Amino acid sequence: MSATLVTPPKVISSSSPKLTARQVRRRVGRAILLVVMILVAGVMLYPFVVMLVTSFKTESQYLIGHGSSLQSWKDLNQTLPIGQELLNSTIICSASIFIVLVVGGAAGFAFAKLQFRGSNVVFLTVVSAMMVPLQAILMPEFVNMAKLGLTTSYFGAVIVYAALGTPFSIFLFTTYFRRIPDELIEAGIVDGLGYTGVLTRLILPLALPAIATVTVLQFIQIWDDLLVGLLFLQNPSQRPITVGLAALAAGRTTSIPELLAGSLVSALPAMLVYLGFQRFLIQGLTMGIDR
Repeated sequence: MSATLVTPPKVISSSSPKLTARQVRRRVGRAILLVVMILVAGVMLYPFVVMLVTSFKTESQYLIGHGSSLQSWKDLNQTLPIGQELLNSTIICSASIFIVLVVGGAAGFAFAKLQFRGSNVVFLTVVSAMMVPLQAILMPEFVNMAKLGLTTSYFGAVIVYAALGTPFSIFLFTTYFRRIPDELIEAGIVDGLGYTGVLTRLILPLALPAIATVTVLQFIQIWDDLLVGLLFLQNPSQRPITVGLAALAAGRTTSIPELLAGSLVSALPAMLVYLGFQRFLIQGLTMGIDR
């Protein structure tokens, strides 16, 4: 009889593999980072929670610390022309951003792809305008606009906002367009598009992250600004929402819940724009890091 060799079964260990010191440090670092991010998020979101909760109170309920009501929202619509002021802010932001995008895109394309004598000097001069603080040029600009009679219409504020935002727009578009291969532009020229056709039909469709970045940053800056709207929009029917809230806060009897309700309405559009374009914004701000 032939003997049958029986192989003993393998014993499978149920214990999980031990983590190396590097993996432990990595997990601990991630846990600490998560805790820090949660704390920072809590600090950043706390004011909005306070604004939201307080806006649903009356003045007496706010003073005693409990209760809820919609009276502050009703009073806000009666105290301020909130719809007209939101429309004014939208008009000013849209017109200013349109000018910034058109001028910045065309100038960025010229600085990045069209070589001319003194282009680097002109580019550095334009970019250096970003270093000039708003407060340093605000009064001279106001005097110039007042002499031209542009302080009683949207046009004066739009021109000022466009002038303040154009240097950053030119810098960002120039940086982005330099990454686009020159062969693409040469192929468009050979096909008869011309420089204008190359810019509008080839370059701009590839520059959506840069366009979104400029749009979001300029929208937030213009929407939340107070000084330019306060000085260059003397007509009360054309004042933006920030000026309306400033006038409400300057009153002799200011209702805190009503003021916070208006502040929440003012902050909501900028938050929605940022959240909606967050992906393009991050992509636009991080472009060129891998180079």
